[in-house]
Amino acid sequence: MRIGYSFWGFLGSGVTDTPDGGRSHRRTLLDGLTVRGHDVVLLQADRDLLEAGTDLTTSYEWDGSLPEIDALFLEWRWPIPGRNTTRCGSEGHTCDLHRQQELLDHYTHHHGVRTLIWDKDLQLPADSSLRALCHVQVCEAALHPSPGTQSLLFPVDDDALDRAHPAALAAHGRPVPLVYIGNQYHRDSSFDRYFSPAAARLPHRVAGKWTDTARWPDVNFTGRIPFDEVAPLYAASVATVLLAPERYARSGQFTQRIFESVLAGCLPLAPATLRGAEAVVPRELVVTSGPDVLATVTALTRITGSQAHADLIARCIDGLDRFRLTRQLRTVDRVLSGTPAVLPPTEGNRT
Repeated sequence: MRIGYSFWGFLGSGVTDTPDGGRSHRRTLLDGLTVRGHDVVLLQADRDLLEAGTDLTTSYEWDGSLPEIDALFLEWRWPIPGRNTTRCGSEGHTCDLHRQQELLDHYTHHHGVRTLIWDKDLQLPADSSLRALCHVQVCEAALHPSPGTQSLLFPVDDDALDRAHPAALAAHGRPVPLVYIGNQYHRDSSFDRYFSPAAARLPHRVAGKWTDTARWPDVNFTGRIPFDEVAPLYAASVATVLLAPERYARSGQFTQRIFESVLAGCLPLAPATLRGAEAVVPRELVVTSGPDVLATVTALTRITGSQAHADLIARCIDGLDRFRLTRQLRTVDRVLSGTPAVLPPTEGNRT
């Protein structure tokens, strides 16, 4: 199929001052689609070239017009006041939302092109008329997506999982007991409950955009870091906490932080409020409070470099199996071909 793909972000390292978690997995997905025989054309602006000065045009195709396609794949964009809701050409304006609407009007509404909406941030309104269109399928990056949607998780490359070496990762020096890499967005409650009490007692670092931090004077906020520094920081750290906004926690949405950390050997502590936590991380890494985080990280620090440490990393790698690229590609193929999903048995339909 010729797939028109719309995203607002980067395929390469991009620029530091931008909240684009898709850099960790977007290129993996696009390359996987190409390997499966699809022809992918990118329909938003080439920000890699325009903003980061990275020329990827020999490997990927961008098209700002309305080319012929068989299917439309949208990483869903939503209104952000003062940014993409302003007049085109005005200061600070980004045209992602306007371009998305142009694509929807032309392909989805006018020509009835099969459309996959990947609601990665759970921002598509529940009453959106798009959900009722028979040729539109909404997907969420969650273990327990909302009714009428399908699960399409953030993909991790199969080779990256298969090449991961737990013993080598355990042997890596880890001077930072506790780290968090990510932005503040709607995470204050989980930060208060799980991270800050442990951070008060442990050497730590918080990297990302946190603008309202007065309530945590003892936390070491170091600001955003370049994307290329994410993996080295995880590799220098014993553990992280999978902080999640409440809407993510309810649906069991694990962001790219789960595999970014695990593949660097940094153990992910999952709050018990994160639905499906025990299906992804070992039970002993599921935490219930700040003191629990403190006790767990303290215990993990004592075993760093040991066989027990390597075994725990290995179990975390096993937990990433559900995020494998090949699994996510099967979902994309099924959705874009219009093939109905085969649902697993539930309490209501198990025979």
